[in-house]
Amino acid sequence: MNDGLVIAGGLAGAAGLTGVIALLARRKASYLPAGHGLVRPDDVDPLPAVLRRGLGGLTVPVTPGPRGELFLGGGAPQPGRTLRRLVLSPLFARARGNGGRLTRDQQVPFRLVVEFAGAVRDAETLLRAYRVLDKQLRDHAGLLSQCDGDDLRPGAVTVSVTGIVDVRELLATEDVRYAFAEGSFDDLGSRSAPPSLVPMISEPWSRRFGWDGLEPIPAEERHLLHAMVRSAHDDGRTVRISGLPDGPRKARAAIWTELGAAGVDVIADADLKGLARHLRKHPVTRWVAREPLPTRAVRRGSPRPHPPRPDRRREPV
Repeated sequence: MNDGLVIAGGLAGAAGLTGVIALLARRKASYLPAGHGLVRPDDVDPLPAVLRRGLGGLTVPVTPGPRGELFLGGGAPQPGRTLRRLVLSPLFARARGNGGRLTRDQQVPFRLVVEFAGAVRDAETLLRAYRVLDKQLRDHAGLLSQCDGDDLRPGAVTVSVTGIVDVRELLATEDVRYAFAEGSFDDLGSRSAPPSLVPMISEPWSRRFGWDGLEPIPAEERHLLHAMVRSAHDDGRTVRISGLPDGPRKARAAIWTELGAAGVDVIADADLKGLARHLRKHPVTRWVAREPLPTRAVRRGSPRPHPPRPDRRREPV
């Protein structure tokens, strides 16, 4: 009898502990503006894991498919796996439900990078696909970072377009744009690619650096990294680095540390768990939001006209 009571009490205690652990697991992670998720080939639904870990951005490869939709991945379109269904709708629904933020502590936009990939290379098809994306984004205009002339206004989400479709000329003709082009360090100081059109510099690590994180970083590479990031910030742009070497997490963490020390605004990696854990221990402290996101609830549709505002060409989005 007593043994039964002890066993029952032990089971109840274990159940209570399990409930506490489950409750802690369900708590929303604090927002990590420097954390950016990359989609692995086997990721069926990539957004929930990114939001659950509090990462401040996601790059999704897309390819044009039937009925004018954009499908996730660079391969053949899979039924139901559309950008609108798996990414745009849940992302904006969450922001709308939280009064214009993805999380209560969000202070800078979530950076959604739409990367056109796949076998489609026809320019007209790709530009038509971008127009589909633009239409889908305008359905959520009040939650998006936008540019009116040279005035950059941050929103809950900033969308950049990259990959095999070059949308710069098309974007440059829009009076008000809700998406931006991604650039490289070669665009710094370029009049044809101002920060109002190309607000974020994005390059793979291996394009300019050979360090793999296994040994101490060479002094010249560290100097180059700091100099390039400083130049981009002086030019009014944020910096996103992806394409880190495939290696042990310890080696990648060494590179994450150097990127953070250099003030890189966005660190992109497919190792979501490792990156989130690292950034919580070693936050990138140089990134300061110059203008907080709106706190009021944002309704569906276009925002109301704004009064004239100071030039914000250096306002990162």
